[in-house]
Amino acid sequence: MDVAHAQVDVQELADLFKVLGDPTRIRIVQQLLNKEMCVTDIAESMGMGQSAISHQLRVLRQARLVTFRKEGKTVMYSLNDEHVVMLLSQGIEHVSHQ
Repeated sequence: MDVAHAQVDVQELADLFKVLGDPTRIRIVQQLLNKEMCVTDIAESMGMGQSAISHQLRVLRQARLVTFRKEGKTVMYSLNDEHVVMLLSQGIEHVSHQ
């Protein structure tokens, strides 16, 4: 697909970038690059409260950047698909480029 000429919903794309414009959400996505994790593990690794992480995960879920599955009473989060990995990887590459 020719990305330059693709018909896109500009507002939807802007909203996606707004979601990714938050440092906490980017850190959560980075955590999930390596493996699926539960809220407790994400909160612990980031030194934040579980309620704050849960709120950010809800925003990421609504933007279809993360998905979840239940394992008993535990909810495990992971990146939604390879597009999310590519978005983050390309962003890191862009800001690291001299």
